[in-house]
Amino acid sequence: MNKDKKFTHATFSIMEQLLEVDNLNDALAGSLEIILRELDAEAGAIWLLDKKTDRLAPVFYTGPADISNITIENGVGIEGVVTKSGKSIMVTDPASDPRFDGNVFDDNGLVTKTMICVPLNNINEVIGCCQIVNKKDGEPFNKDELELVEHMAALAAMTIDEKGFLVELDEQKEVLISLRNVTKDYQTGETVNKVLKGINLDIYKNEFVVVLGESGCGKSTMMNIIGGMDALTDGTVTIEGKDFSHPSDDDLTMFRRNYVGFIFQQYNLMPNLTALENVEFIAELVDDPMSSQDAIDKVGLTDRAGNYPGQMSGGQQQRVSIARALVKRPSLILADEPTAALDYTTSIEVLRVIEDIMKSKGTTVVMITHNAEIAKMADRVVKLRSGKVASIKKNVHPLHADELVW
Repeated sequence: MNKDKKFTHATFSIMEQLLEVDNLNDALAGSLEIILRELDAEAGAIWLLDKKTDRLAPVFYTGPADISNITIENGVGIEGVVTKSGKSIMVTDPASDPRFDGNVFDDNGLVTKTMICVPLNNINEVIGCCQIVNKKDGEPFNKDELELVEHMAALAAMTIDEKGFLVELDEQKEVLISLRNVTKDYQTGETVNKVLKGINLDIYKNEFVVVLGESGCGKSTMMNIIGGMDALTDGTVTIEGKDFSHPSDDDLTMFRRNYVGFIFQQYNLMPNLTALENVEFIAELVDDPMSSQDAIDKVGLTDRAGNYPGQMSGGQQQRVSIARALVKRPSLILADEPTAALDYTTSIEVLRVIEDIMKSKGTTVVMITHNAEIAKMADRVVKLRSGKVASIKKNVHPLHADELVW
């Protein structure tokens, strides 16, 4: 396919994304991914302007750098200059370009070599910008590629305007757990299997993160490292600012016991204990548990407290599992495919409980799932690919559990 046909095909693909995908979050993120694929680019972001604060936030972005918690004053930096002026910028040599004075990607693990940044212009005003960073072949971007990104930005701005997409930036969130250049190798005989190849990711307090990715991409390994169930090979993990890369056995025990709650696909309940007794067993292990009965009440199983696991449905058993995690008063709940064995109705019941816990307890939840629909509930959606962070997407307007359909 020649260049003109390729770019025309890309433009039509973007139009289909923006016009046919009902969820605007997904449509914009999909359009960005099309551009990155067509230009064979390393990273990209769509920045939207919050009119109240006059600041830009990267709502959709792809690449190895986690820039979730960054906002930029309108008019500052290339992103702000493009949004303020309404004019595109193409950087081919950052070292000698006076317009380029550092970049958010450079501060978060990605060295910028070449960049396109174009405004999102609707009829009356500039509402943000689209930014594409680094061609994978190392070559600079050219004018034809700039024109393609401008076409995409014009379509995106029109769609945003038509659908009334408003951005209100949250206050900067406090980092709970930070992973920097985290790797994990497994040795089998003389073979080394590199599962994680440099994870850079921040998990914030009181947020819901969904992790997506193909089987074998490293999701569970990353989760196990965050939860202290596996050790990293290299890199750093910090928890509330304290280095936790190589904790002692005692530190690990206290961390898993008091700091983290776990929910798994398999409920792992003790069959000879009632629902309440299963929760009480965990409560007795931690320093400052909540009332076991309160935990049971919280997940809607008051009338099932005296039942044994064999007398309960799968959804009810999973809610007991959630109560066991909740009774610890954890700062963080890690959930690995918690709805995979459940039907739709029961899954929604479980997700409703998790949603309520987040809102009422201020607990951070990180969930692995293969169900992309659940990602619409999340504050952020992290995709892993081949042991690295492939993309991170903010949901500006997360759905409630009751709004999900699959």
